[in-house]
Amino acid sequence: MTEYKLQTPGFDARFPQQNQTKHCYQSYLDYHKCVALKGSDFEPCKVFWHTFQSLCPHDWVENWDDEREKGIFPGDLSIDQFKDKTEEKKE
Repeated sequence: MTEYKLQTPGFDARFPQQNQTKHCYQSYLDYHKCVALKGSDFEPCKVFWHTFQSLCPHDWVENWDDEREKGIFPGDLSIDQFKDKTEEKKE
């Protein structure tokens, strides 16, 4: 029998209310920005993945994934503002 570890996201001071809709959405955005910058194997990105997987309804995630594939996703997934900072640190 496979053993599963149930875990919910920890407290995030940016989202102190009971309604976690914004936390769900922001974690989805943060995950995709993180992966675009660092790759899917970067361990901190996985925290965002676990958070949005735990908080977001599956239908929302499927819909957002479809919108991203079609290029009509309304969220800001641009990483240009972060790329400059990442490249500066390398120098």
